[in-house]
Amino acid sequence: MMKFVLRNMTMLMVAVFVLSACTGQSTAEKEQEAPTKGFPFILPKEKPNRPLSKAMERNYDNYMAPRPEDNELYSQFKYTELKGFDYNDHDGTISRRDPSKVIFENGKYYVWYTYRNTPTKPMGAKKCNDTIPSADWDLSEIWYATSTDGITWEEQGVAVPRPPKPEVGWRSVTTCDILKFKGKYYIYYQGFMQASGLRGDDCPVAVSYADSPDGPWTAYNKVVVDNGAEGEWDQYSIHDPHPFVYNDKIYLYYKSDFDGDPRLVRMTGLATSDNPLGPFEKHPLNPVINSGHETTMFPFQEGMAALVIKDGNEHFTIQYAPDGVNFDIAAITMLMPTAAGPYTPDAFTNTKDGRGITWGISHLTAATGWDTNHAILLRFDCDLSLDLDDKDMKHHNYYYKPEHYYKHGLNGKQRKRIAEENKKLTGK
Repeated sequence: MMKFVLRNMTMLMVAVFVLSACTGQSTAEKEQEAPTKGFPFILPKEKPNRPLSKAMERNYDNYMAPRPEDNELYSQFKYTELKGFDYNDHDGTISRRDPSKVIFENGKYYVWYTYRNTPTKPMGAKKCNDTIPSADWDLSEIWYATSTDGITWEEQGVAVPRPPKPEVGWRSVTTCDILKFKGKYYIYYQGFMQASGLRGDDCPVAVSYADSPDGPWTAYNKVVVDNGAEGEWDQYSIHDPHPFVYNDKIYLYYKSDFDGDPRLVRMTGLATSDNPLGPFEKHPLNPVINSGHETTMFPFQEGMAALVIKDGNEHFTIQYAPDGVNFDIAAITMLMPTAAGPYTPDAFTNTKDGRGITWGISHLTAATGWDTNHAILLRFDCDLSLDLDDKDMKHHNYYYKPEHYYKHGLNGKQRKRIAEENKKLTGK
């Protein structure tokens, strides 16, 4: 009897072995497919080989690390007041906004920006004229400043003035960015052909060039990136030109908006060229980023990263595209810099090993309220760099005092609605 039992057990074990060999799966692999234990208490640094929810799949597939503090594309942002800029007691007559990338040349940092100095604050499209601006960026020029520490700046004056009518930008030249290419410098900017607000902001991209960051700058006097055709997403505006040397070409990212005022949807497009003066060809997949207001790009590893602030489904995210075109969310953060112009040493090196950014210049609009509408420049710092490990920049808990929340209170229309709802329910 005992021999019979042993013989049957042996045959059973052989059958199990043969079956396992046929399926090509070990017992351990089967256990991983159908785990009997819960997810590990210690969060694995690598994606575990087990069934995962969509949330946990994203945590490993979409981000560079499962924890924010280990994610090279996650950071908080810290801000510092800049010295050296006068705003005429913040009465609304002087504005500085939309800074360029910061570059380092001749032993100092350079930044260019939109500069407005008008007799009055902005008065709107219906009240503007040749001296009264319609908007904060109307009747502006491109100015620049230099610094040895990135905090105290010395304003150098105008770089690109408004040209005479009817040349591109005769009404206003604004929202610039800098490119260095084969020993020359190029400033791209929006050239307004009419006061902002009269239509859809007619301001195609123009460019000026120089042999030195200190100029003198020569206007090309031609449109280098024009509005889209009628009915296309960028038919009315090409904003925020943002150039890089990437993939042996000039990659110029830009913002536009569609759906019409007041339901504007702002997204980012891309145009490329072999020559800084064009012609530029718009990418067939435009828009390449579906959110953002003043989106900021920088080379990162083999691709491009983007700070996507405000506006759209994916606002307040940091995104990454290994090919510079197909962006995915890489991190979610808060208090992001508006219209950021980072210090990006490898923006023009055609790099396949972008090291990221640690600081730059951004702006704040309505610095003292809309009654004296103007913008100011400020410095931001962060750790979006492969060469920096600032653990204080990687915290992901934000704490605010009650006063901060009360500033974001209900408006009069909302209070009235709530009062009416309560009256219906209580009769009082």
